[in-house]
Amino acid sequence: MRLFAGIKTFRLNCKASAAESRPEEILSHLQLKEGNSIADIGSGGGYYSVRFAEKVGPAGGVYALDNNPFFLKKIKKTADKKNLNIQPVSKPEELPEKGLDLIFFRNSAHHIENRTEYFRSLRKYLRDKGRIAVIEYREDSFSRKGHSVSKNQLSYEMKEAGYRIIEDYGFLPEQSFTVYLADCRKGI
Repeated sequence: MRLFAGIKTFRLNCKASAAESRPEEILSHLQLKEGNSIADIGSGGGYYSVRFAEKVGPAGGVYALDNNPFFLKKIKKTADKKNLNIQPVSKPEELPEKGLDLIFFRNSAHHIENRTEYFRSLRKYLRDKGRIAVIEYREDSFSRKGHSVSKNQLSYEMKEAGYRIIEDYGFLPEQSFTVYLADCRKGI
């Protein structure tokens, strides 16, 4: 089991860091600043958690949230080795209320049951003008059937949860990449 998890961690990080996944463009569009606080939901192998921590520096912080304890241990080990401010967490309740500038999902939103309620529950963790970024395989991605959510479905669920879309990037070949802001008119 441990060997399988180690291989999966490696595979997840290889896919996230691959040129066709365009990680540098993703990071550029997120416009992270030193001192930002970020939650990486479904952090998996930790590729983005590490990259975020490098961007936000010691004044900022990253919460790597995953339900797989092996992944969280690997992320913690990497963070300690690189002296990065990454805190592994296993549930959203461990996030700081009104403490996050960005909540990031990469290929993990499709795993969440009742996404509208889940997204709604995340609002309490966002600072004013805090954003949620979602990268998810498109339904038409032939290799990801069953592991995807359409951009229209995500946008609908986010709107129902009290967010509005502020960015819609189309540069990823198999995924949508959208960014949302809490809609203060919703009053949720």
